[in-house]
Amino acid sequence: MKIEAIVGSNKKLSYNRKLLQFISKHFTDDEIHINEIKDIPMFNENYPTGNDDNYDPELITELAKRLTEADAIIIGCPEYNHSVPSALKSVIEWLSYRIHPLSGKPVMIVGASIHPQGSSRSQTHLREILDSPGVNAEVFPGNEFFLGTAKKSFDENGDLINPGTVAFLEKCFSGFRLYSEEIHKFK
Repeated sequence: MKIEAIVGSNKKLSYNRKLLQFISKHFTDDEIHINEIKDIPMFNENYPTGNDDNYDPELITELAKRLTEADAIIIGCPEYNHSVPSALKSVIEWLSYRIHPLSGKPVMIVGASIHPQGSSRSQTHLREILDSPGVNAEVFPGNEFFLGTAKKSFDENGDLINPGTVAFLEKCFSGFRLYSEEIHKFK
């Protein structure tokens, strides 16, 4: 499967980036490409400021092309103030304004946090956002992957330390593969 992963943070040291890097290296049967959002400008309906208002920032156009060509998408979502980071929300707004590459795409949400509860609240909000009109993603139901206490969860090689955590991630990912295959049967 060809999967595009989105780091849902513009932070230099992101545990969600580390989690997506682990997923990419661990699930070698799939082609997983990690996308950064740190250089994407905040959403602005008035973009561009010139006469031609029928295009989006180049970074959004490139991301949308990769998402359109992917079989599935994974979003690594941190949690700030019990919700989705503004940078990720802004990217989704770009991806649902003029273009709609998430529409009908299977999406798995994962999240890492330095706090014990992981990113449970932001993942709930992200599900609602991805289900909204204009976005229309096919969000993977069921097992949710929250990685709490992320500072202590990775070794020096970027691998998850706890075998139980890895086993649960494998279970979630296996379910997501099956879910993605089913979604594609109806296209």
